[in-house]
Amino acid sequence: MTHTREQIHFITGKLAEHSLRQVLEQLAPRVGFDYTVGVMNITVAALMTTPWIARKLAASSAIPSPDGSPTPALPPGTTRIVLPGECSGPLEAIRAVTNVPVERGPKDLRRLDEFFGQESRDLSDYGAFDIQIIAEINHAPRQSLTAILLEARQLQANGADVIDIGCDPGCIWANVGDAVKMLVDAGIRVSIDSFEPREIAVAVRSGASLVLSVNSTNVAAAADWGCEVVAVPDVPATMAGLYDTVERLTREGVPVRIDPVLEPIGFGFAESLGRYLNVRRSFPDAEMMMGIGNLTELTDVDSAGINALLIGFCQELGIRSVLTTQVIHWAQSSVRECSLARMLSHHAVTHRTLPKHVEPRLISLRGGKPQSHGDEVLDRLAEAIRDPNFRIFAERGAIHLVGARVHLESRDPFLLFERLEAAGAGTLDPSHAFYLGYEISKAVTALTLGKDYRQDQPLDWGHLTQPEIGHGPSQRAAEAAARQQSTASHAPAPTASGANIILP
Repeated sequence: MTHTREQIHFITGKLAEHSLRQVLEQLAPRVGFDYTVGVMNITVAALMTTPWIARKLAASSAIPSPDGSPTPALPPGTTRIVLPGECSGPLEAIRAVTNVPVERGPKDLRRLDEFFGQESRDLSDYGAFDIQIIAEINHAPRQSLTAILLEARQLQANGADVIDIGCDPGCIWANVGDAVKMLVDAGIRVSIDSFEPREIAVAVRSGASLVLSVNSTNVAAAADWGCEVVAVPDVPATMAGLYDTVERLTREGVPVRIDPVLEPIGFGFAESLGRYLNVRRSFPDAEMMMGIGNLTELTDVDSAGINALLIGFCQELGIRSVLTTQVIHWAQSSVRECSLARMLSHHAVTHRTLPKHVEPRLISLRGGKPQSHGDEVLDRLAEAIRDPNFRIFAERGAIHLVGARVHLESRDPFLLFERLEAAGAGTLDPSHAFYLGYEISKAVTALTLGKDYRQDQPLDWGHLTQPEIGHGPSQRAAEAAARQQSTASHAPAPTASGANIILP
């Protein structure tokens, strides 16, 4: 049985044509498709809308060929249309005039290889998980009820399944019942973090469904609480008391999760991991929990990597709940990181595939693989630009400032401005100078961290990325173009202003 190769039609603008053809020349044979490139009468492809493209395609098909037959809107045999990723509007507008499937490609044509690679992977079921996140509110007795509810809702929004009320040892919190009832009434699952039986009893009567923790000091009261508990050793280093506690809880019909207790680096970390393995061998079907805050809170390193590694350990070992905190400033996104990591680990373990190129939101510091256009493309761009605005690029260790017949580069932004002044490329008004300074500072950050920089777009900080605030001449040009295209069916093509993004 023979298979017909795909014939993909890529639609782009004039500035991106050369770069797109270069990429496709290498990509198409590797992926296995044939292609054509449709260059619209527009400078920057990002300013196109689907209704505008549809009108252009419909108009071209209305022009008869030399033999009098209709001219097709697309090359014969086209099986799919790929638009620039930034192209706005409903795809149906183009499908209606071409009767061909249409999709948006990546926002940057240099990521077409990733785009086609991603399409070949089965991620249709990605997002499943089976690890519960318990997020602790530390020193809850020191906070107001309003503050506790606010923090609980934020933790829940970030992915926490259970909110753990952290009590202060050595005293009994008089308002523990009020706090637990408030959260339960708000639809939040609650655990109580205390060894004090009287404090625990009040919390359980108010709706807490899990107790952290139980050892030989309070196990005698556990059967009276009527809820699930977490069993821990009296002495983690020797596991003293753990097996006796688990045996008694099981005998008395108390649901139990076992936590051998994770130790910080330098205080038995490796041995503590081994204890989790030993407990799993001793209790192959038992529910287990790991308190991962002992590593994230007590290690001078960004928490995402530690969380992902420990979640992966838990996934492989069948530890179905983790307790985390986010007190220290470098761990204040731990709940969100655990939420992403549990999906990544579940996918890797259940599909027996590497947890790679699947969850980019966990990559913050080095997020956004840097791409490079090269001097030839940037020089062509400088020759093609007719407006007074500049495009900024950060690649090959330097900042590139590209304008009409100007291509300057330097690692030093101050030197770059000096060269711009010496080139006599025009006088910058204060707002334009401020805009360039803002963008160039982002470009310097991208070079420093090895990130990809795209003008007028936020740097990629993974799940911490914030939307870019619209600013500068390119923003105004895009808004004006959108208004123009929505009100005039025969409007001239919009032109570029400050946009750096080179798109298909």
